[in-house]
Amino acid sequence: MISDESLVERTLAGDMSSFEELVERHRDLVLRVTRRIVGPSDAEDVTQDAFLRAFHRLRQFRGDSPFRAWLLRIAHNSALNSIARPRTEVETEESTADAIPDPTRMPADQLEVSERRERLALKLREVQPSHRTVLVLRDLEGLTYQEIADITETPLGSVKGRLFRARMELIEVLRRNTYDWELPA
Repeated sequence: MISDESLVERTLAGDMSSFEELVERHRDLVLRVTRRIVGPSDAEDVTQDAFLRAFHRLRQFRGDSPFRAWLLRIAHNSALNSIARPRTEVETEESTADAIPDPTRMPADQLEVSERRERLALKLREVQPSHRTVLVLRDLEGLTYQEIADITETPLGSVKGRLFRARMELIEVLRRNTYDWELPA
């Protein structure tokens, strides 16, 4: 498999199919991250914006960190810009179920899991954007603290502090609906 860095070099040399390969490799990750930061209705647009920005800034990629971290930094900034933009139309929430339903589960169980995912996505949107970002990148995407620090361009200690506050904030949001999450009061 060709490395991301080699694909970047090939793209800069004029091989557009190499950038298409980069998009294919990282699209699902970027879409998951943006969906969890901005919500499902804007995730596609923010993802496309992130890849467009990455393409136009590809010469700025120095290779000090992995391409994935560099791309997620762009996606993070695109997501925060999207949140900051004033809304002009009414938005509707779409289904946020990422996974394909498990055929071994009963339909009622599948429906319950799907509904819980949707409620969790709505509750996650109530968490402050800078906290939501570190929560998504660490707890849902499994990135390291250092990768998150690189992506968000914040010191490592700040990432850890934000993650702690994000978890506390999410727990508080979920406690308001303990019947959904079975959390102790």
